[in-house]
Amino acid sequence: MNRSLWMTLSVGALFSAAIGTTAGEPTTPSRRPNVLMIAVDDLNDWVGPLGGHPLVKTPHMDRLAARGTTFLNAHIQAPLCNPSRASLFLGLRPSTTGIYGLSPWFRHVEALRDRVVLSQHFRAHGYRTFTAGKIHHHNPGSPEKRTAEFDVWGPPSAVGPKPPRKLIPPTPMGNHPLMDWGCFPHRDEDKGDYIVASWAVERLREMPPEPPFFMAIGFFLPHVPCYATEQWFALYPDDDSILPPVRPEDRADCPPFSWYLHWRLPEPRLRWLQENHQWRNLVRSYLACISFVDAQIGRILEALDSTPYATNTVIVLWSDHGYHLGEKAISGKNTLWERSTRVPLIFAGPGITAGARCRRPAELLDLYPTLIELCGLTPRSDLEGRSLAPQLRDANAPRSAPAITTHNQGNHAVRSERWRYIHYADGTEELYDMDADPNEWTNLALDPRYADVLAQHRRWLPRVDAPPAPGSRDRVLTYDPETDEALWEDTPVRRSDPIPE
Repeated sequence: MNRSLWMTLSVGALFSAAIGTTAGEPTTPSRRPNVLMIAVDDLNDWVGPLGGHPLVKTPHMDRLAARGTTFLNAHIQAPLCNPSRASLFLGLRPSTTGIYGLSPWFRHVEALRDRVVLSQHFRAHGYRTFTAGKIHHHNPGSPEKRTAEFDVWGPPSAVGPKPPRKLIPPTPMGNHPLMDWGCFPHRDEDKGDYIVASWAVERLREMPPEPPFFMAIGFFLPHVPCYATEQWFALYPDDDSILPPVRPEDRADCPPFSWYLHWRLPEPRLRWLQENHQWRNLVRSYLACISFVDAQIGRILEALDSTPYATNTVIVLWSDHGYHLGEKAISGKNTLWERSTRVPLIFAGPGITAGARCRRPAELLDLYPTLIELCGLTPRSDLEGRSLAPQLRDANAPRSAPAITTHNQGNHAVRSERWRYIHYADGTEELYDMDADPNEWTNLALDPRYADVLAQHRRWLPRVDAPPAPGSRDRVLTYDPETDEALWEDTPVRRSDPIPE
C-alpha cells in the first residue's frame, strides 16, 4: 500500500472512531474537583518559573508554581493559535486533523463536526462550563453554537484602548494593523484582559457549591499589539540588557527550507527591528505586557483563594505557543525551534505535588487526558495525548514519549529531554543538543557522530501526516517533492526566490 493511501485510511479510521465516541453518561459530580484553566496568547518561556528571561517579573505565576508542579520542558503541537488550541481541545494532533492554518474552525471540518472536546466531556459529567476571553481561536457563531461549546460565555478577547495612530513605523509585508507596540496614556481597567479577569473574579465569588465548574479564561496579551501602561514599562530598563542573545548569521547552518515555514508574514524580521530602532522597544513592550497579564492572573487566583473552592480546584496555566523576539533573525512564531514551541505549563490543586519542577517532555495535547484523570471522569480511548498525572505526583516519574510539534504537513519537531530534532517536508533536518546549546546555535544533523541520535528521534515522527483540511488558509504551506515546489498561502516558492524582508 502506498504511503498516501495508508495515511488517508488511517486518518479516516481515527476520525470514524472519534465521531462515534460520546463523552459517556453523566455521572455524580459530588466532591469532584473544579477546574480553573488560564490560557495566555503568544506567551513564550519568558516567565519566572521557566527562567526564560533573567529580568522578567511574574510574581503571581511564581506563586502558582510554588503551590504546584511546573513542566520545564512543555511544548505546543503547532506554533500558531488556531491549530494549537484546536489540538488541545480535540485531543488530536494537527498531523491527524490537517488543521494547520488560521482557518478552518474545526467544527467546519466534516470529520470533526461532532467531536466531543474537553469542555463538553466535563459538561457530560455534570460540570457547568464557563469561558471568557480567547480560548478557541474562532467564535463558534450563533448563541446555540456557542452554548454547545460552553454553558456560560463572558466578555470576548479584546485589545482595549488603542493610540490614535500606530506607535511604530510602517512594517514590511503589508504594515499589518496589529504590528504595533509601546506605551501611551490609557488605563489598565479599560484593557480587554482586565475586563476578562474582572468577569472571572465575579463568577468565582458568586459560584454556587454545586455543580462543579470548569472555567476557561483566555488572555490576549502579550499578543501584538503589545500596548502597556507606564507602570509596567517602568519594571524594565530602557537599555540593551533586556535583549535576548542572538548570533549573527545564526541560520547559516539551517536548511533553506526553514524559511518556508514563515515565508511572508506581518511580523518583522530582526533586520527591520534593528534598522528602525524597534528591537529594544518590542522586547520591553512584550515584557511589560507579560507583567500586566501576570497581575490579572493574580487577581483571579486571589478571588479563587477567597472562596470555599480554593482547596478543591485544579488550576492549569498554559500558553498556545511561544514567540521569537529576534532569535533566529525573526519576530513572531511559526517555527519549530525552542522559542516558538516551549511554553509555560503549570498545574496546582488536589493531588498535585507543590513546588515540583518536571523536566520530562510534556505536550499541551496531554491536558485532555490529564484533567480527566485528575477529576475522576470516564477515560476516553480516542485521545492522542498521555496523562501527566504520574509526573504531577512525582516530577521524576518516567515518561517514554517526547513532545512533537508540527507546522504544516511534513514539518515536525521532536523534543526529548536533551535533544531537539527537526524534520522538514523536503527531507532536510536539524539537531540540537539542548543541554550544551540551549540557544540552538549549532546544527548537528550533518555530523556523522550523531547518526544514532537522529535515528532515535526520527522514529517518533507522526505516522499520520494529513494534508491541509478543507477550508485551510492563512499561514498554510504545502510542498510537492516531485517538483520541489512549495506553495506559501497559494503562492509558489522556489529555491531561487530571495527571502522576503
